[in-house]
Amino acid sequence: MPVPFRWLPALVALIALIGVDAPAAPPVAIDPIELKSPDGRLRVAIGLGDGGRPAFEVFRGGEAVAAGSLGLDLAGARPIGDGLRIVAERREERDATYPIPVGKASSARDRHKALVLTLEETGPPGRRLEVELRAFDDGVAFRYRIPEQAAIGAFTITDEATRLTFPGDPKAHALPLDGYTTSYEKYYETLPTSAIGPDRLIGLPLLLERPGKAWIAVTEAGLTDYAGLYLAGDAADPGTLRARLSPLPGRKDDAKVVGEAPHASPWRILMIADDPGRFLESNLIFHLSDPPAIADASWIRPGKTLFPWWNGYAPDGLDFKPGVDTATMKHYIDFCAEHGIPYHSLDGLDIAWYDGPIQPEGPIDVTTAAPSIDMPELLRYAREKGVRLRLWLHWKALRPQIDEAFATYEKWGVEGVMVDFMDRDDQEMVRFYHEMAEKAARHHLTLTLHGAYKPTGMERTWPNVLNYEAALNQEYNKWDSNASRGAPPSHNLDIAFIRGIAGPVDYHHGGMRNVLPHDYRPRNVAPPVQGTRGHQLAMYVVYLDPLPMMADTPEAYRGQPGLDFLTDVPTSWDETRVLHAEFGRCLVVARRKGDAWYLGGMTAVEGRQLDLDVGFLKGEYEADLWLDDPSVGPTALIRRREAASSAAPLRLAVPRDGGFVARLRPAAR
Repeated sequence: MPVPFRWLPALVALIALIGVDAPAAPPVAIDPIELKSPDGRLRVAIGLGDGGRPAFEVFRGGEAVAAGSLGLDLAGARPIGDGLRIVAERREERDATYPIPVGKASSARDRHKALVLTLEETGPPGRRLEVELRAFDDGVAFRYRIPEQAAIGAFTITDEATRLTFPGDPKAHALPLDGYTTSYEKYYETLPTSAIGPDRLIGLPLLLERPGKAWIAVTEAGLTDYAGLYLAGDAADPGTLRARLSPLPGRKDDAKVVGEAPHASPWRILMIADDPGRFLESNLIFHLSDPPAIADASWIRPGKTLFPWWNGYAPDGLDFKPGVDTATMKHYIDFCAEHGIPYHSLDGLDIAWYDGPIQPEGPIDVTTAAPSIDMPELLRYAREKGVRLRLWLHWKALRPQIDEAFATYEKWGVEGVMVDFMDRDDQEMVRFYHEMAEKAARHHLTLTLHGAYKPTGMERTWPNVLNYEAALNQEYNKWDSNASRGAPPSHNLDIAFIRGIAGPVDYHHGGMRNVLPHDYRPRNVAPPVQGTRGHQLAMYVVYLDPLPMMADTPEAYRGQPGLDFLTDVPTSWDETRVLHAEFGRCLVVARRKGDAWYLGGMTAVEGRQLDLDVGFLKGEYEADLWLDDPSVGPTALIRRREAASSAAPLRLAVPRDGGFVARLRPAAR
């Protein structure tokens, strides 16, 4: 076996004393096995450290950017992670382009190099563990595989022994959570990685910043029959982050994953880039997810939906009292038909659209509407108007009746469902997510997940999964609670930069009652949204969301500046580019649909004078811009039309807590 770097810990301590960035730790062997990205800039060195524990280091352009050690903790047996030797090595390469039915691009190129190491214990019982690594130009990923073998049959994983370290103690833009039962509805914090203690549970993605050197995003992909991944600090080694898996409910044996060999973990991902905007362009999570399980996805049609729960069914001068009833739903359907909005969502207030409370207290029939809703008439009316309905459901009400319910909804002609309040990502709940997706697809239903864990690429496998919440979103502008800050522009940008790395984000877009943060007061009915009108419109481009809400009332939209953009902007894209990325301050995203480009930009903290490089344009374009008018107020917009081409930057001013949108179409010849 190779001789380990026994001298490296002392060297690390010495270097720390003199103020130079330490090399990544823990050490790997003197003769590591190397894997390089296709462009050669990223390099992974993996080998065995002290005690025969597998360890790796990641280098970018010759500089160490991350390191880690590997292993699995098993119930009733010693961990697999020490006293190992490498007994086999296999290498693979891939360069293939595949279509994407719904998402940030219509196709993606998966180009990577792979290494699979088979590790075996040097002593009895001689168990084997495989570690698979893949190196892409924009990141690296690894996963564990327990191969079929006589030494392991059924097993229970009590945790992963995965540890990650990052030289230079980078700034961590992190989501601290209260526990594993979570909807991810918390504010992000910025702190040194070394300040993340063992008592802090960090949700993914985690964004790390080494100013002037590199950005790193940590997340996972391919979560199917496993527990969700979190990170926490290591009490014995500040700056090291340890894996924490979501526990199975009702167990007293610390079980996290129960299975039989062969079995694979999800992918643990380290994206690496010069700026955080590159992570929003990346398709790495898709590359590491299973290919589509739906042979023909042509029935999946992304689009916008009305969602009256958010606005609290605000009266707004109607000649009837709105509520969870037929008249109100017809009123919203009329607005959909008037403005070309394809979907309207039925949800509830104290009661759901089905005959039962929002929080189920016993058996509920989710195929029978509440007495206040004439479902046959509503379905007839929606068909007449060319609008399709979507249905909100509590997961506990759906689960016992899922087969009957989904079959019924297909007969009704329902477009899809939003399932809510799961608030878990243990192995049992992860399996239920995939069950919902598969059964929804069987009945041609799309799926939105609220009270959900972060995306991990399931929407590649099941493209009928259109979006996820997994964020403290604009519903928090409604409530004066422990989150009384609501959703300020700075938080909106955190969501874009961090949560957006993982995948689609459902954010209750489209509020028309814009206020600046210093004027914000929570209001449950007809809530305000923080930031300018341009800031709010930009969410439809900056956030990836194939089923965005228009969550305000019809009366709040009619005659308002920017409504024309909301009804026009696409919801699924052929290409995505990030044009400007200053974390926490400004983000500008460009997305292409056909031959038209849509741009959205958001600011917080301070305004920006932008010179946007549009060198990707081919030929002459006509640009329509919707710009904030701070001299009038946060709801005011200036409309401007000008020529655009690759020959000159697009120049515009964006105020603090503001935004803009633009549509660029080829000029008429």
